[in-house]
Amino acid sequence: MSRNNTVITKFILLGLSNDPSTQVILFFIFLPVYMMTLIGNISVITLILSDVSLHTPMYFFLGNLSFLDLCYSSTSVPRMLKDLMSVKKTISYAECAAQMYIAVSLGETECILLVIMAYDRYKAICYPLHYTAIMSKMVCVRLAIGTWLCGFLHSIPYVLFTLSVDICGNNEINHFSCEIPEILSLACENILFMEFIICVVGVIVLMAPVTFIVISYVQIILSILKIASSAGQRKAFSTCGSHLMVVTIFYGSAMAAYMKPRSSSLPGTDKVIAIFYFIVTPMLNPMIYTLRNNDIKTAFLKFSFANRNVDSRLTKYH
Repeated sequence: MSRNNTVITKFILLGLSNDPSTQVILFFIFLPVYMMTLIGNISVITLILSDVSLHTPMYFFLGNLSFLDLCYSSTSVPRMLKDLMSVKKTISYAECAAQMYIAVSLGETECILLVIMAYDRYKAICYPLHYTAIMSKMVCVRLAIGTWLCGFLHSIPYVLFTLSVDICGNNEINHFSCEIPEILSLACENILFMEFIICVVGVIVLMAPVTFIVISYVQIILSILKIASSAGQRKAFSTCGSHLMVVTIFYGSAMAAYMKPRSSSLPGTDKVIAIFYFIVTPMLNPMIYTLRNNDIKTAFLKFSFANRNVDSRLTKYH
């Protein structure tokens, strides 16, 4: 790492395009997308905090997911927007390392959190009589804290391993963010072994949770089919369907980025894939959960009605 610090003190993020007119177009595309991400996730968090009926394990973890998506998107999107409108696109070595660590940590945290959410649905549907006792408030808090700790601790050796490679004179990163595969591509040594390590870690971090989620939902589907009420079946399938959509988008894009040999990648494909888990997924998550969730819709109407009453009272007072 001492060699990296003496030879490479900063990197140049090439971004999504080097054409000025295309950069302006991309800026005005991704700016409203990022604003929608902020507004959507902040709205979900606000509704969950303000409505007592949403103070349940399911919405507690959904609030965690919304906060996580806010942080995850903000690790790279503001920087990307700035670079799209800048001539100078340099990032210091320390800032690049910090961005990479935070992004990887949040990504791993989301992997674990999606598993916890699947576990919560499994207990709620398969063991409804014991659900309250199993998923108590203290258990949920401990699971949430453990999820965040695991994500940030597990990523430390992964990132340090990447930063230990010898980087020669080339400091241009063909990406809009400091991603591990892109940093490794600048190495002046054979990285086949490191690619193997990335694939192994990818299997552990991605495939193991996906396997657990699939097993959980097989059990959930079998339990749902036993529900006599068709309305109950529709509600259960709607709730689980939202989670499965989020899992498919997030894990699909992450696997495409981290579970393939670097040599098989076409130039520029990794940053296109990264758009899905950095930008698209955090924007879609609030929509997926709110548009298909009657509890969130009801809470939103109650919140809007309460605010309207407050505004009317204030108007009469003045």
